[in-house]
Amino acid sequence: MKNLLYDARWIGNHGIGRFADELGRRLSGLSSFQRPRRPWHPLDPILLGSELWSRSPDLFFSPGYNSPVGWPGKFIFTLHDLNHLRVPDNSSALKRAYYRYVIRPACRKATFVLTVSEYSRREIANWANISEEKIINVRNGVGPPFGANGRRYDPGYPYLLYVGNRKPHKNLPRLLRAYALSGIAKELLLVISGAPDQNTVADVRRLELSDRVIFLPLDSTELLADAYRGATAFLFPSLYEGFGLPPLEAMACAIPVLTSKVCSLPEVVGDAAVLVNPLDVEEIAHGIRLIVNDSALRKRLQDGGPRQANKFSWEETARRTSVVLAIAVGAQTGASELRRRRDESFAD
Repeated sequence: MKNLLYDARWIGNHGIGRFADELGRRLSGLSSFQRPRRPWHPLDPILLGSELWSRSPDLFFSPGYNSPVGWPGKFIFTLHDLNHLRVPDNSSALKRAYYRYVIRPACRKATFVLTVSEYSRREIANWANISEEKIINVRNGVGPPFGANGRRYDPGYPYLLYVGNRKPHKNLPRLLRAYALSGIAKELLLVISGAPDQNTVADVRRLELSDRVIFLPLDSTELLADAYRGATAFLFPSLYEGFGLPPLEAMACAIPVLTSKVCSLPEVVGDAAVLVNPLDVEEIAHGIRLIVNDSALRKRLQDGGPRQANKFSWEETARRTSVVLAIAVGAQTGASELRRRRDESFAD
C-alpha cells in the first residue's frame, strides 16, 4: 500500500481506542501519526490539515471522528455514531458546532466514511445528506481473550454484571431500579465495572442496595473476560449505541445477555439475547427475572451467544477496512469500484 498515514492517537482504553488498536495491529503498511495533543481537541482539524501539507501522504486515515481542514488530499475518517448529537446529556453547543462545521463537511469531502453498524450508516447518511454508498460499515469485532474457555472470576457469590461508563445514555439508574424491583437482589449481587462514583453510590443507597452492589475495577481485557465468564448474566439496557461492544464480548464468553431493543443493539445480538425497552423499568425487571430463572432460555442464550459473536471478528473488520483503503488509494472512481468489490467481498 502507498504512503498511508494512520492517526494512532486514538488508541486507548475506550470504544474507539479498541477499534484503533485492533486495526493498527492488523493492517500492514500504515505510517503512525502521533502528536502530543488529543485527536478530539477542538483545534485539531485545523492543525492536522496544516501538518498534512508537510507530510503529503497519499491517504490520511483516522479510526476516529477527526478530519483535516484545509488539506486537499485524500482522507478517510470513522464516524462510529452520532452520540454527541443524539444524546442530550452528551451534547453541548461546542460539540454541535463541531459536528455542523467540521464533521458534516468532512463527510462530503472524505473519500469514504467508515462506520461500525448499518444503524449508524443510515443515521449518518440522513444527517449528513450524503449517499449511503459513501459510508462503509466495517463493523466492530471480538477476539481473544473473550471466549467461553478461560478463567472465571469467582468472588464467592453469584452475580449479575454491568460493564460500561456512567454517562446518562448508559441508563445505569434505570438498571439499578429494575434490579431492585426484580427481587433478584436476594439471590444475585450486581457487579458494576469501575470505581464507585458519587451519583451511582447515591442511587444505590436510595434503593437500599448498598450490600448488594459491588464496584469492580476491570483494568485489562483479561480481567474483563474473567468477569464476563463468571457472571450469571450480563445486563446492558443502554439508551443509545452505535454498535455495543460489551454485549458482543459477553456473548463470545457464552454468558446470557439482556440488552435494549433500540439503535444498533438488535443488529449486534441477533436472536441471542433478551431485548427490552430501556425506558421501561418494569420491562427491564421482568427481563432480569426471565434471564435468571428460565433455565431453557439461559441454555439457548449460552449456546446461541458464541454463534452470534462468531459473525464479528477483528480480522474481518481489518479485511473490510483494507479493501476500502486500497480502493481509496488506487481507484479514480471509488464509488463504482467499491460497489463491485463490496458485492464480491462484503457479503455476510
